[in-house]
Amino acid sequence: MKFFLNSQNTAYLRNLEEEFGESTNAIRLELNKFEKAGLLLSSSLGNKKIFKVNISHLFFKDIQSMIMKVVGLDQIIDYVIKRLGDIEEVYLVGKFARGLESDIIDLVFVGKIDRNYLLELVEKAEKKIKKKVRYVIFSPEEFDIKKIKEENTEPLLLWCK
Repeated sequence: MKFFLNSQNTAYLRNLEEEFGESTNAIRLELNKFEKAGLLLSSSLGNKKIFKVNISHLFFKDIQSMIMKVVGLDQIIDYVIKRLGDIEEVYLVGKFARGLESDIIDLVFVGKIDRNYLLELVEKAEKKIKKKVRYVIFSPEEFDIKKIKEENTEPLLLWCK
């Protein structure tokens, strides 16, 4: 999930050890399997081996789609985003954007949105996906992607007008 949910995520072995609380040996074995299968690419940065997802892999889109379904993001898109109307962009931020499991989905909405209708749609989606949805709304004029990037790792664009 770390790599496939947000294809902008990169990581190195020690970073993953801290993030997941697993031994470096166990993580190294899994990373090597994914790299050998062509699902991950690696590059060197100093003495670190940096991994990222291979978005050109034949199964990348299928795996990403499955993960979106497991997480419930496909439901969020279908039940909330598509029904709101005047949305310019929606970003996934927080733990899921970093590829970590969470009971909370954090979203940033940009547009002119009826807050009461959004609340109603979010409540329906939460029951369906059995996860809490937290969100913040910005008008197009007040939204600044640079601030979002400073406060979070790379946000994942879920929707764009």
